[in-house]
Amino acid sequence: MGRRRSPQEKKALSYAKDRRNEYGENDKSSRKNIPRSKKYPHRANRRRACLVLEAAKGAVDEVAESAVEERLLTRRPKSWKKWPDAPLGEVVQYVLRRRMNLGLGGQESGTARIRRVRRRMQQLVE
Repeated sequence: MGRRRSPQEKKALSYAKDRRNEYGENDKSSRKNIPRSKKYPHRANRRRACLVLEAAKGAVDEVAESAVEERLLTRRPKSWKKWPDAPLGEVVQYVLRRRMNLGLGGQESGTARIRRVRRRMQQLVE
């Protein structure tokens, strides 16, 4: 069993390990959009393979077989990858910098807060 962590260690771990959606869409909508985005390229690849193989139906013909195989292998299949979420510490620093640039907080207090976040993230590395 591991040792107990101090609140400062927990905060540093949270800044490093917790992730936030940085893509710009609602984070709750990802539950539907990620599976949907994975589904469409797979469906397109299956449909394309079926259409190409449909052309090769019938009697065995080596010319048609090689043409179908070439069509299947030459074009790269469609794919989709998830945009990785950002660590919480980076997101917090970005928000603090943005607030400072917009003049929503004091310059000195903003830089001090950013330094604190960086220091907490560095505690984990040491």
